[in-house]
Amino acid sequence: MDVPLVEQALARYKCDANTAVCFKLVQCENDVFDKGKEFHPIFFTSVLWRQPDPVLSVIAERYPVAGCLTNLDEFIARLPDEAKFRPMGDLLHSYKQNDVEYEIYKGDVTTPRLMDYHERLQTFLLWFVDASSYIDTDDEKWHYFLLFEKRKEAGETRYSIAGYITVYQYYAYPDKIRPRVSQMLVLPPFQKQGHGAQLLQTVHRFYIKDPQVLDITVEDPSYDFIRLRDYIDALDCSKLSEFTPENLRNGFSDKMRQCRRVYEILRLRVTDLSNAEEYKSYRLDVKQRLNIPFQKEKADMEKLMLILKPEEVSATLQTPHERMQHLEQVYQELESHYKKTIERIAAS
Repeated sequence: MDVPLVEQALARYKCDANTAVCFKLVQCENDVFDKGKEFHPIFFTSVLWRQPDPVLSVIAERYPVAGCLTNLDEFIARLPDEAKFRPMGDLLHSYKQNDVEYEIYKGDVTTPRLMDYHERLQTFLLWFVDASSYIDTDDEKWHYFLLFEKRKEAGETRYSIAGYITVYQYYAYPDKIRPRVSQMLVLPPFQKQGHGAQLLQTVHRFYIKDPQVLDITVEDPSYDFIRLRDYIDALDCSKLSEFTPENLRNGFSDKMRQCRRVYEILRLRVTDLSNAEEYKSYRLDVKQRLNIPFQKEKADMEKLMLILKPEEVSATLQTPHERMQHLEQVYQELESHYKKTIERIAAS
């Protein structure tokens, strides 16, 4: 199909918004001009909502009043102050990754300097988390877990933000709390390095030791977050006696209802895939769970058949063959996901 002449003429003035915008985490003047430190947003449209120019003023509306500079010389002049920055809150965990130190701190609304810092930090959500929104930082039930990179440069200790998690502590009757992970972001320069697991495990360890905590939930988890949680839960549960190979092969019990996915992952881990009977037993066990929604759909359709015409029923109801094909596809996708989690556990 030919492209209209008007579109051809305008093409040279167009560019991908996510490519046009770039970020850098800088500590000194050299970093400002280092193209190797650049990374780009993922959800640019969530910031502008397709608004027309002027672009900068639209973006500035989402940033703190004192958080934006448009003069490069003024920005560079402030960089030496970065050496004085120290993380706020209580140090919960530290670790090394590729010979670099990292520290995780925890704070709340009463932590000095944290609210002003978070006001600037949360602007990253607009660019990297789909449909994100700012939280009400005046609410004392919000708690913050911040991950920092710690480096020694020219005899000075410098900290760089690498990621963070916000948790809202809901009340649970009669005297408990139910922490819910609301937002999680590891900045692109630090992704795919295991920092997300360290951060989420630190949150888990912090709340698990609190007798007031009923359980830990997650608000609208993304697919990537589900994969991360599967890995952490499977890794932790693999160390429990309830998840020994013998118990896993005995099948799933009602007492394990809340950790079905972990059970399936760890059972696949101890299943001999070269043993046809053992592998078949595993597949049938998982498919039985996956088939539950189909069974409900079948029951609903049997009720609708009483009021629908035959041609209407045939137009909406899947054939047994189609249903089996779909079930097999869902199972294969799930097994592939489980195997990736198992590989990550093996590498831990």
